[in-house]
Amino acid sequence: MSHAISQQEIGKRIMQLRKAKGLSQDELAKNMEISRTSLVQIEQGNRYLDVMELQKLSLLLGFSVDEFLSKDFKPEEKEEIKEPKTAKQKTEVRVSVPEMNIAKFKNVLLYILEKCAGKPNVGETVLYKLLYFSDFNYYELYEEHLSGAKYRKLPFGPAPRRFESIVNMMIEKNELKKIKTEYFNKTQTRYIPLVKPDLTQLKASEKEVIDRVIEQMSDWSASGISNYSHNDLPWQVTEDGKDISYELAFYREPPYSVRVYEDEN
Repeated sequence: MSHAISQQEIGKRIMQLRKAKGLSQDELAKNMEISRTSLVQIEQGNRYLDVMELQKLSLLLGFSVDEFLSKDFKPEEKEEIKEPKTAKQKTEVRVSVPEMNIAKFKNVLLYILEKCAGKPNVGETVLYKLLYFSDFNYYELYEEHLSGAKYRKLPFGPAPRRFESIVNMMIEKNELKKIKTEYFNKTQTRYIPLVKPDLTQLKASEKEVIDRVIEQMSDWSASGISNYSHNDLPWQVTEDGKDISYELAFYREPPYSVRVYEDEN
């Protein structure tokens, strides 16, 4: 009799079997006749796998459905040529629960606001996306958190949790000013920095990543940057209202991916 196992466990087992077969996500998704995004969702445990898909996978990956669904199932250990792991393969062993560094988040926020001073398009919506891409791009490149902020999937794109409470704290300390302005006949929330960021708290690599994001996106409209964020795989495969996993940064493809994987040692 098979034991009930979670969607997360099913996804993990499929990823292990796929890698044991030496198949890329693209290859397996094509053979399953589903999109790569759907396969990522399955492997992350965020998408239900129906019976027909499971049967197809059993043929493609060579496993018994009953054994696969049993509590003690383990993929067969096979002799294989050991190749250096890429960042995408390291995602199984990396522990990446983000822990927010409030001081770092404040400095990143102040740094972005100072760099974008005078840009009338940089209201709250654009600011959220500049913070998100700074955090996720840094994680993809260095496998370390920049601010450690958690981001939720909301209709207009990713939004940082605890933003309001941190901003209110900064306003009380006269570090930030919140204003409402009219921009293209819409009310816009803007933040004016009243103090400079402490640049000693930002590494050169961190500033470089933030600068690239600012250079690429800070002139975009709120709708333009929101639409762009909707095609970033981490946002795409996350359920509405849920936190976006930083690990999903390693599944990105150009133009969103900021790291070259092919030539890694």
